[in-house]
Amino acid sequence: MRQTFFATLSAFATCLTMATPAAADGPTVVELYTSQGCSSCPPADEILHDLAGQSDVIALALHVDYWDYIGWADIFADPSHTLRQQNYARVAGASSIYTPQMVIGGEDHVIGTKPMDVANLIRRHSASETGTRISLQRSGNQLQITGQTARALRNGTVVQVIRYSPEETVDVRRGENAGRSLTYSNIVTQWSAVGEWSGLGDLNMNVRISGNSPVVVIVQEPGPGAVMASAILR
Repeated sequence: MRQTFFATLSAFATCLTMATPAAADGPTVVELYTSQGCSSCPPADEILHDLAGQSDVIALALHVDYWDYIGWADIFADPSHTLRQQNYARVAGASSIYTPQMVIGGEDHVIGTKPMDVANLIRRHSASETGTRISLQRSGNQLQITGQTARALRNGTVVQVIRYSPEETVDVRRGENAGRSLTYSNIVTQWSAVGEWSGLGDLNMNVRISGNSPVVVIVQEPGPGAVMASAILR
């Protein structure tokens, strides 16, 4: 079974190298909802690791807290990540949430251990342009976010700034993954809504940031809904 998974993962990596270049609206955003206390999550974490190396993808791991009760408290878990996943479920009309789940482009939900489904959705989003783009420029502790749109943003958008840790290894001592040393990629450490953009006029805002971790900005329909534009400073 494990050999079959890694054969599929190899095909997934090949498929990613053939992906359509990022659309004008930026790299495709992939959110993985995962937990160190979930025995089904490590294969999805490995897929996200591969995605993190793709220039046409912004891969983000959001660790949730609802498996902490079964014996191991995820050291990266944040209740706000659980709330974000619950809001995605509400918008989609789903009655429950689960791990590992990937949300692609803010719209498509897929089991995180289905690499070919993930690759196909990424290719579809990469080939679809929203007519909206943003650019980032950092000077010291100031981040300038500028943007333009070719069409009306009828639902409005939320401008969000995300910070992440590129890689961390954790020795899990209890719970379903007890005894395993697991490496995680692009672990979200901060997710903040910093403003709104209606699309009536260009976007131009300055945000104060600190630290040296990568900076991601996502312009997304409320809900959360479709990602209209994205950019990253690594």
